[in-house]
Amino acid sequence: MTLEQERDIITVEDENGKERTFSVEALLVVEADTYALLTSKDHYYDPIIMQVLNEEDGQYLVGVSDPIKKNIVIDAYEIAVDANPAD
Repeated sequence: MTLEQERDIITVEDENGKERTFSVEALLVVEADTYALLTSKDHYYDPIIMQVLNEEDGQYLVGVSDPIKKNIVIDAYEIAVDANPAD
C-alpha cells in the first residue's frame, strides 16, 4: 500500500492560484482549534501546518505563521504518535 492509498489526499490552491497536492498526516485539536498536518511528495519531512476553519459555505485551510503555535501543534502530533505508534 502506498502513502497515497493510506492517507487522505487534498488539493490546496495558494494565493497565486497554483494548486498543490498534499497528504493529510493528521488532524489535531489544540486549544479548541483544529489543525491539519500536511505533507507532499516533494517535502515529506517538512510538513505544513494549517488551521481548519469551518464557515457556512465549507471548510477552509489557513496557513499558520506563528512559530510558537506551529511548535505546539508539532508537539501535540509527536505526543499522539508516541501514544499510538503505527504498526
